[in-house]
Amino acid sequence: MAVRGHFSADYREARAKFRDAAAAAGARIEPFVNEAAPSPSGEILTTDIAWLGPANASRVLVTISATHGVEGFFGSGAQIGSFATGIARDLPPDTALLAIHAINPSGFAWLRRVTEDNVDLNRNFVDYDRPLPRNDGYVELADAICPAEWSEAARRAAGERLDAYGAQHGAAALQRAVTGGQYTHPQGLFYGGAKPTPSRRILLHVAGKHLARARRVAVIDYHTGLGPYGHGERIVIHPPASAGLARAREWYGDAITSTALGTSASSDVVGDALTGIETALPAVEVTGVALECGVRPLRETLDALRADHWLHSHGKLDSAEGRAIKHAIRDVFYGDADDWKDMVFEQAVALQREALRGLVG
Repeated sequence: MAVRGHFSADYREARAKFRDAAAAAGARIEPFVNEAAPSPSGEILTTDIAWLGPANASRVLVTISATHGVEGFFGSGAQIGSFATGIARDLPPDTALLAIHAINPSGFAWLRRVTEDNVDLNRNFVDYDRPLPRNDGYVELADAICPAEWSEAARRAAGERLDAYGAQHGAAALQRAVTGGQYTHPQGLFYGGAKPTPSRRILLHVAGKHLARARRVAVIDYHTGLGPYGHGERIVIHPPASAGLARAREWYGDAITSTALGTSASSDVVGDALTGIETALPAVEVTGVALECGVRPLRETLDALRADHWLHSHGKLDSAEGRAIKHAIRDVFYGDADDWKDMVFEQAVALQREALRGLVG
């Protein structure tokens, strides 16, 4: 099968392909229904997990797709292709694969980055019994990041405010203000939530049930939206001087980048899923990495996100404008072209193989 055959046109097709590919490879499949998530077309929205390998394996490779729902096209394709091409079956002894498909099924189905509650799942893994992180830059720019109108004049005025902030504080500060995560504006962008989401609860339940008995775990979380077209950045979230960062360097070489050290295209965020899994498994050696593949320029991507937010807050989905906005957000997170699919799938496969070597080493 050509690489393009591993990818899908929408959530429904992706789910069917994933389940078929996992079953054909001999994996055990378990669905988790997200009862809080309404569906755009009436189907039940689920996160599906597939376990391949010994039930008591001491080493486990975990892959996650659709942490940011609309980004799930890439991760789903990588997971389906891994089963379909036999890569997932080439597991070393005492090693298993746990593929978590569509951890944010609502975002995948609705072509949104966020969950059904407008929560950025990758900012949701914080301790809600403690004071929540502050983002004063977002507070200052909130009405420019998410204007109540999406007219040309409103977009121009908002853009001028954002540009002025960047000119005064620097491009990195502007990116942190917009994308670093915030906990003050429930209807805003990159909102981390006021409590754990259903998707977070499902992910940590799966981790506790299937990974707590392991000795070593490697996690690959698939993302899109940052970086040059088709280029995969290997982003590590482990803190500086940590054993996890040292292992990631040993496994993946100098190609890795670090949000904490400021070498990544991503802002240094809090509440991410990789850290959430590691925190939930204190007795397990967890080595996490996000593979972030670029599609379109950053400003175009952010503008598509802002337009989608406006659409769901103020606009009409079933309108010419709504359909155009949905088309645009799909395009900035999914390179629906054969060359892009070939590029990102090759990198996904290479990273899986390196993770397996690291687990055994």
